[in-house]
Amino acid sequence: MTSTPLRITVWGENVHEQVEQHVAERYPDGMHGAIADGIREHLPDAVVRTATMQEPEHGLTDEVLAETDVLTWWGHAAHADVDDAVVDRVHKHVLAGMGLVVLHSGHWSKIFGKLMGTTCTLRWRSEHDQELVWTVNPQHPITRGVPNPIVIPEQEMYGEYFDVPTPDELIFISGFTGGEVFRSGMTYRRGFGKIFYFSPGDQDFPVYHHPDVRRVIANGAEWARPERERELPTLRRYDLGEYFDGQHYRGPFDDAPVDEEVSA
Repeated sequence: MTSTPLRITVWGENVHEQVEQHVAERYPDGMHGAIADGIREHLPDAVVRTATMQEPEHGLTDEVLAETDVLTWWGHAAHADVDDAVVDRVHKHVLAGMGLVVLHSGHWSKIFGKLMGTTCTLRWRSEHDQELVWTVNPQHPITRGVPNPIVIPEQEMYGEYFDVPTPDELIFISGFTGGEVFRSGMTYRRGFGKIFYFSPGDQDFPVYHHPDVRRVIANGAEWARPERERELPTLRRYDLGEYFDGQHYRGPFDDAPVDEEVSA
């Protein structure tokens, strides 16, 4: 599957850009537009599209998701307005193998909460803090090409305690002007899907124009790419003789060829 172009859908809530002039000036093509541009910059062979909440079915029809290898998600002001049917649809595709990159305040999105099973709450302050994003897993492909630390001059503070499950991999930890720390880059697996959460990025600051933040998001999308054909995990029943005869494995899937009967 890695020989085919990576197909990425960048989803944006697209509310702040419509109602706050300073956000529209900072992100004239929307935050989703800036995120998509950063991905295109670092993954020029990828096929990148955008979708917003204002589109029918929030731009995330079953057909769009079936043609999406990795979905990025940014939301903030209108989490409650996201249709539960769309959330269920995205959830199904993640479990079947679609990658998901959740950004900043997407920690409180319906889809992230559904996948994590916790409140996903945290501490916050929006007072123009400097953020230092420290790499704690330098061997991980998501850290490729980024400095340690990434210096973000102005950013909303996110601090612990962050109520999420213990991550499969902790990639980044951030420190802020007030002394707070935050697990700002983490990975999870749910079903056959890979999930990357990355916190830097806010409507009140130009973080999605920051070259290192853009690289991390592109690296995260590339990492979250599916590793197999998409399918939901399913319940399968095996007869003993069809699976294992005490000496040799005999094909674990229903359609596996069986050359001969298993003798007692």
